[in-house]
Amino acid sequence: DSATAQFFINQRNNLQLDWAPGRDGYTVFGEVILGMNIVDFIATAPTANAGRMQNVPVNPIVINEIVRAPGL
Repeated sequence: DSATAQFFINQRNNLQLDWAPGRDGYTVFGEVILGMNIVDFIATAPTANAGRMQNVPVNPIVINEIVRAPGL
């Protein structure tokens, strides 16, 4: 819960985002356990460049509800 505005759902292994000596990285902290069809649908949204950012959704994607389930 240290991030303030973003989270990412990886649909593939992104080794370039892992920590390595001399390079910061990101930690995987969760798993989609229900609604992967929604994740797949969001992944098909059209994107464009916006300033220095790449792959920004053309239309905002709004998540109305998300639940953090207890650890398994």
